[in-house]
Amino acid sequence: MTTDRTPVAVVTGAGSGIGAATARQLAAAGFHVVLTARRKDRIEAVAAEITAAGHQATAHPLDVTDRPAVDSFAASLDRCDVLVNNAGGALGADPVATGDPADWRRMYEVNVIGTLNLTQAFLPALTASGDGTVVVLSSTAGLATYEGGGGYVAAKHGAHVLAETLRLEIVGTPVRVIEIAPGMVRTEEFATTRFRGDTEKAAKVYAGVAEPLSADDVADTITWAVTRPSHVNIDLLVVRPRAQASNSKVHREL
Repeated sequence: MTTDRTPVAVVTGAGSGIGAATARQLAAAGFHVVLTARRKDRIEAVAAEITAAGHQATAHPLDVTDRPAVDSFAASLDRCDVLVNNAGGALGADPVATGDPADWRRMYEVNVIGTLNLTQAFLPALTASGDGTVVVLSSTAGLATYEGGGGYVAAKHGAHVLAETLRLEIVGTPVRVIEIAPGMVRTEEFATTRFRGDTEKAAKVYAGVAEPLSADDVADTITWAVTRPSHVNIDLLVVRPRAQASNSKVHREL
């Protein structure tokens, strides 16, 4: 894919939000960024924007839950130095008693199995690079519970434990495992997708919060962690807006 020694960063869920912002910032930091997501038009648009800015980017449509497609994608790259497991998301906000098992299953498939698929597929290349980095974008939902978040919380706890266990298992190899756990982030799609297009419900998530985190805030955090010296591993970094003290304690100016 590349003919020079430019380090390669693969970013999943890169068509919008945190993934797109991370792709832009890693490209500006000197990486050849490979953007993946299911929506081909979105990642191609972001890749075109990055290349127009004078940086290096390639788009590759991918469903992270499709293991044969993931394996084929990994085999198509000459190298991989950084893997950012960003693809994920939430569906619904129903209590455990009435939550839809299909929603729970889909969240687990994308947030956990998708991360597992990409990590397993790229771990050989990351190790061969001599200085690889796996980033797992979890959530504060992976560290503490809240009402109405059971399925998403369970999935993000799974992603958190995956990162923690992988770090134990590959210690001594030239691969870092970094977990970034954002709190309240306002992006163009997260809450709207969670509430199946109900923009009124989505808006209420951020009502009265002066400054939720932005996608760029989280991307900046990811890029900072990835670009630390090789011997420095940011095991777990929790980042919230100042107005949020916990998953359920948020200052709102209403």
